[in-house]
Amino acid sequence: MQVARLYGARRIELSDEPVPVPRDGESLVRISAVGICGSDLHWFADAAIGDATLTEPLVLGHEMAGVVVTGPLAGQRVAVDPAVPCFACRPCQAGDPNLCERIVFAGHGSTDGGMREYLTWPATRLHPLPDRLTDVDGALLEPLGVALHALDLAHLRLASTVAVVGCGPIGLIAVQLALRAGATAVLAVEPLAHRRAAAAALGAIAVSPEDAAIKEVTADVAVEFAGTDAGLAVAIEAVRPGARVVVGGIPDAGRWTFAAAPARRKGLSLVMARRMKDVYGRAIALVAAGAVDLRVVVSDRRPLHEAPSAMAHAARRTGLKTVLVP
Repeated sequence: MQVARLYGARRIELSDEPVPVPRDGESLVRISAVGICGSDLHWFADAAIGDATLTEPLVLGHEMAGVVVTGPLAGQRVAVDPAVPCFACRPCQAGDPNLCERIVFAGHGSTDGGMREYLTWPATRLHPLPDRLTDVDGALLEPLGVALHALDLAHLRLASTVAVVGCGPIGLIAVQLALRAGATAVLAVEPLAHRRAAAAALGAIAVSPEDAAIKEVTADVAVEFAGTDAGLAVAIEAVRPGARVVVGGIPDAGRWTFAAAPARRKGLSLVMARRMKDVYGRAIALVAAGAVDLRVVVSDRRPLHEAPSAMAHAARRTGLKTVLVP
């Protein structure tokens, strides 16, 4: 099978490797779509993300869909949940499997992800797709789940105003979710003009980070997906006193720096979002009902053998979501 493997910063190489053999409880899945995520771009640019560094060649990709070849779901199209919690540690037992202390995550650390033709994965982490969802929809259920989890943490109420800072694919999905959840207005803050245009087309009030209108906003909640100190500062500035700011971005430097006084004076609650909980069922239902359109965030589709150039293209951020279709 063809495999795209990361060997170092900006060094992805294609190779032919044996098809993996499932172990007990695993299924073999033929990958049909895999999205390139912002965290993949961290690995690509720096051979690292946060405090995790590349120690051996790694197959990236955790936004995945495919067709099951072996196992109880053989023949079915599925979305692949990239996270495998232990279900035994304290966070798992407390109902927070996304905070699992021994979690296995596709395309991270030493666990190969989906930028290949075949993957073996626990059958319990495969979610059948209804006919209405395409394979690309199935792959993008993962970023939808991340946005959904962030808004869950925001405690969004009906008739609220929401600020979404950073309008990459997850931010654009968050705009849709906020509006579907009854937000009366969504302020989308994004430095790139084409992403502002995408947010405006979805119904948001789209502005650049330098827009003076931000100082006049008193949003009830903010969700941050920019992954920059400047983005977090905008989120803090855009909300009312007593608001919640959910931080979902991943900073390049592995740390956040922000002015304490504005956040302290407003008495803000800053909440860190870690991936997502078990939201695949809700995510599938939202897309199947037409409440969320995942296809509007896809700007590029490339075959797997173009993975090196596709990653470089995605890193330039001239489009929205790039999807590899093996």
